[in-house]
Amino acid sequence: MGILERIGLIVKSNINALLSKAEDPEKILNQLLFDMQEQYTEAKRMVTVSLADEKRLEAQMQSELAQVEEWDKKARLAVSRGADDLAREALARKNSHAQLGEGYRTEFEKQRTMVTALTEALRALQMKIEEAKRKKDLLIARQKRAVAQKTISETMSGITDTGAFDAFDRMEDKVDQTEAMAAASTEMEQIQSGSDLDAQFRALETTASVDDQLTALKAEMGVGGTLPPKKDDTALPPG
Repeated sequence: MGILERIGLIVKSNINALLSKAEDPEKILNQLLFDMQEQYTEAKRMVTVSLADEKRLEAQMQSELAQVEEWDKKARLAVSRGADDLAREALARKNSHAQLGEGYRTEFEKQRTMVTALTEALRALQMKIEEAKRKKDLLIARQKRAVAQKTISETMSGITDTGAFDAFDRMEDKVDQTEAMAAASTEMEQIQSGSDLDAQFRALETTASVDDQLTALKAEMGVGGTLPPKKDDTALPPG
C-alpha cells in the first residue's frame, strides 16, 4: 500500500469515527422514518398509477370485446342478406378486434398481478413503518436512559477522581479540631478562674495562721501584748 493510499485510509477512518461520534440516535431515527414515509408515499403513488393502468387496460379490453360482438352481428346480418363481401369484411374486423382484445386481456392480467403484488408490498411497508415508529420510541427511551446513566457515572467518577469527598472529610476534621480547641480554651479559663480563687483563700488562711502565731509568740514573750493567764499547778484547791 502506497503512502497516499495509507494517508487516504487514515483520513477516511478518522472522518468515519467523527461521524459515528456525532450521530444522534433520535435524529437519525426520525430521519429514517421520514425517508421511509417518503418511500411509502412514492410507492403508494406507483400503486395508484399501476391501478389506473389496470383499469385502462380493462376498459380497452372490454371495448375490443364489445367490437368483436358488434362485428359478429354485422357479419351475421351480411350473411343473412347474401352480402358475402360485407360478411368477409365484418369477419376480418371481428378477428382484428378479437386479436386486440386478447392482447389487452393479456396485459390486463399481467397488470392486475403486478398491482396485487405492489399492493401487498405497500401494505407490508406500511406495517414496517408502524413497527419502526413503535420501535423508535423504545430506542429513544433506551438511548436517553443510557445517556443519563453515563452522565451519572462520569459525574460520580469525576467527584471521586478530584477528591471532593476527601476534601469534605478534611474540612470535617478541621471543624472538629476547631471545636475541640474552643472547648479546651473554655475549660482552661474556668480552671484558671478557679485556681485564682483558691489561691486567694489559701493566702487568707496563711495570713491568718501567721498572725495567730505572732500574737501567741508576743504573748509568750510578754512583748506588746497581754499574756494569757498561766495555769498554776501548785495552787491548792479551796478548802
